[in-house]
Amino acid sequence: MPVRAADALIAALVAEGVEVCFGLPGGASLPLHDALHDSPLRHLLVRHEAAAGHAAEGYARATGRVGVALATSGPGATNLVTPLADAAMDSTPIVAITGQVRSDLRGTDAFQETDVIGVTAPIVKHAISVERARDVAPAVREALAVARSGRPGPVLIDVPSDVACEIVPRDPQPDRALPGYAPPGRPDPAAVRAAAEAIARAERPVLYAGGGVVHAGAHAELRALAAAGDLPVTTTLMALGAFPASDRRWIGMLGMHGCRTANWAVDECDVLVAIGARFDDRVTGRLDQFAPAARTVIHLDIDPAEVGKLVRADVALLGDARASLAALAEALRALAPPAARLAAWWRVLDAWRGAEAQPAAPDGGRIGPAQALDALQRVTGGEAIVTTDVGNHQMWAAKRLRFDAPRRWLTSGGLGTMGFGLPAAIGAQVGRPDRTVVCVTGDGSFMMNLQELMTARAEGLPIKVLLIDDGALGMVRQQQDRFWDGRRQDVDLGPGPQWPALARACGWSAARIDAADEVDDAVAWLVAADGPALLDVAVAPESDCLPMFPPGAAARDMIG
Repeated sequence: MPVRAADALIAALVAEGVEVCFGLPGGASLPLHDALHDSPLRHLLVRHEAAAGHAAEGYARATGRVGVALATSGPGATNLVTPLADAAMDSTPIVAITGQVRSDLRGTDAFQETDVIGVTAPIVKHAISVERARDVAPAVREALAVARSGRPGPVLIDVPSDVACEIVPRDPQPDRALPGYAPPGRPDPAAVRAAAEAIARAERPVLYAGGGVVHAGAHAELRALAAAGDLPVTTTLMALGAFPASDRRWIGMLGMHGCRTANWAVDECDVLVAIGARFDDRVTGRLDQFAPAARTVIHLDIDPAEVGKLVRADVALLGDARASLAALAEALRALAPPAARLAAWWRVLDAWRGAEAQPAAPDGGRIGPAQALDALQRVTGGEAIVTTDVGNHQMWAAKRLRFDAPRRWLTSGGLGTMGFGLPAAIGAQVGRPDRTVVCVTGDGSFMMNLQELMTARAEGLPIKVLLIDDGALGMVRQQQDRFWDGRRQDVDLGPGPQWPALARACGWSAARIDAADEVDDAVAWLVAADGPALLDVAVAPESDCLPMFPPGAAARDMIG
């Protein structure tokens, strides 16, 4: 039975297992939104298209499935640029579908016309401009396959409104194979042997796990490798939870705002094994002084472009992280290195960890940010899904919260997108309605997408917001104070809104605290609240997030 191309597109999404999409309708996307009317596909109406993209990211990151966003042409499409770039930087599988002006109007500067394919080409994994109605359903299958396979990432489909309205045969679901697109699978056995031998000989090895471990679902294999060699593990910001924080082999997060133990361990290691990590500058610091003692660097990655891009790889294992880690663990067990060989290394690491442990304390009666986050950890037990925005609150959360499983920590890493947290929490809550979802945010970031308070309320999503409120763009203020001679410029946010009153106006429960002795009860109230709730936590305005290493400095040179 013939159908409109728009109906075929939505049917193809459903056939591929897509259950929900996030979007905002407009003139050019009306055929697509009309096709939703009689479809089982759930559509969440956001209040800004950027939020649709970030919600799709949150959904993808919480579930491991592809997130889908839908927007109109022109400003609708360009508002998706930031989440598309964010998804590209953090290898998040999303598909953005945009309406486009009629085919005969393209190139005429028609109302809400934008060449979204040209605009997004540098920041998507793949882009498809649908020129023929019969290509709509195959485009959907192609987009989802590319988004989720290999190194995940964002894909864009652009559909002119007249093409969406054309009548086509009902899609027969042809073969899904994509000729010419074959991501690497299993690693080279010779490389596996070489890597295992290097680890077995090492006296100061470190496993450095990145977000690729999460995307590959390789957390069990990572733990098995660490156990096979009694190896210390450090994780990046994007990989928190990929290795259990409760495991004694986890030595913390490395990087600019990481912990001394992890940074010093990498600085002194003789064998470094990077898994699904791209040697980002916020991890390495000064690149020519990163891991200077490492005689062997082993890099496991699905993306050949990352291997050797920034740091030499003496041994490269190209392929899926699960397969590579499993093969490496098996090879290492076969070599049976003596368990006692790393005793001296573990004594050094444990001494560093012991010296670094610092309990949270109030700041002169004011609430310390770490105190509020420690309370959240106690109340949730690390079982909640936590999203964050970007700033000092993000780094405090990364330092204080502990996760024993992946997909519980959702943050914007590579692009560092303020405004990510609340819409990502919406996507995560939709994808995981069985879990408590908490957005940890700051007053600077929260302002950027606070209109989505209305979306959460309208959809009945019981999201919790822990707002770390210092009245400033805290991370920028901290860097100006420490690295720009204290010359503060444009960081004071001035008199902010009354956050609880604003939240209540949007139908949320809300409260504010400003004294240290209120923290435990208030955080317990937040997490237990019925429906969406916000807690405004007024922290000391001069609160710094330390330790850290200065931008451009060596990772070993931490201050604070």
